[in-house]
Amino acid sequence: MIIAIDFDGTCVAHEFPKIGKEIGAAPVLKQLVKEGHKLVLNTMRSDKKDVNSTDYNIHGESGDYLTQAVNWFKEREIPLYGINENPTQKSWTDSPKVYADLYIDDATLGCPLYKEESGAIYVDWVRVFKMLVDRGIIFSK
Repeated sequence: MIIAIDFDGTCVAHEFPKIGKEIGAAPVLKQLVKEGHKLVLNTMRSDKKDVNSTDYNIHGESGDYLTQAVNWFKEREIPLYGINENPTQKSWTDSPKVYADLYIDDATLGCPLYKEESGAIYVDWVRVFKMLVDRGIIFSK
């Protein structure tokens, strides 16, 4: 199964442009890969070199924002099948939307979330793990 994964608010807490704190994604993502699933990072982050470019960046600063997210996966030894694209879909579509069998994103209707006392909302990876087991996507721990 190909699974598209958002980054900020999904893999880590929302702290853009910084990498947010851990919220429990890494063990579940590792398990998915261990069981043969392919992960596609599906994020709005981009590497911005020119603050005058037309690429929208609310902070107006240059930075290696996408590279930092990719490095988060590398540091946790979680291989990515694709980064903002499914590498096989160009052979059968010109659509820019990332094709996946499943999307995990804090902005997805129905994605289990939890709210911290601070009011910050993130993906609830304990509940996501249970949902993946219940649906037969993850088989073991």
